[in-house]
Amino acid sequence: MKIGGLQKFSLIDYPQKMSAIIFTSTCPFRCFFCYNPELVLPEKIKKHPLLPEEKVLDFLKKRKGLLEGVVLTGGEPLMQKDVIEFIRKIKKMGYLIKVDTNGFYPEVLKKLLDGDLLDYVAMDIKAPKKKYGKITGIKIDLEKIEKSIRLLKNSQIDYEFRTTVGDFLTKKDIIEIAEWIKGSSKYYLQNFKPGETIRGDLKPYPEEELIGIVKEISPYFKICQKR
Repeated sequence: MKIGGLQKFSLIDYPQKMSAIIFTSTCPFRCFFCYNPELVLPEKIKKHPLLPEEKVLDFLKKRKGLLEGVVLTGGEPLMQKDVIEFIRKIKKMGYLIKVDTNGFYPEVLKKLLDGDLLDYVAMDIKAPKKKYGKITGIKIDLEKIEKSIRLLKNSQIDYEFRTTVGDFLTKKDIIEIAEWIKGSSKYYLQNFKPGETIRGDLKPYPEEELIGIVKEISPYFKICQKR
């Protein structure tokens, strides 16, 4: 596993659970609002030291009984060639597993779901279909995203969809996303926060407008909130 970081304790990344966060390195997307460019851009990855897998697993062994869950985020964890075996090792320790994914690897997601190796999945919906390539910065096979959406909607595990919003998405864009994934369990809109991102000229979405959009699309979901 290419592990770019470890946050030893969090109360917010795994809903209602005390967790550790493992940050995996590399991602196929180049979303310009990405908060972790050191885990995405090749020139930054080279300068960012990786953590040995054994060290991370050893830490988790020592925290058994103190932590409840482990969050794998990125980068994109599901592109790691040994992610299934890595999750299996953590699962055997008794931890709940949450994965943050961009949905680009439905075949890996399916294997994890079929193997009963996941307890919670948070999938980012980057944009409406027509803008997906523009927002992610790559030529994208949208069927992969749609397959991951179907897998989660038809699964028995807890999941959420979420979208980072800013001046790069319009109200129409957000409503199109909501219509695309309507009927899902949970959908969260996360307002962009300026910081060290791939592009530095982005602005958050106006708060009052965002609150109004959440109210408008809420009937599509069991839970719909602004974060």
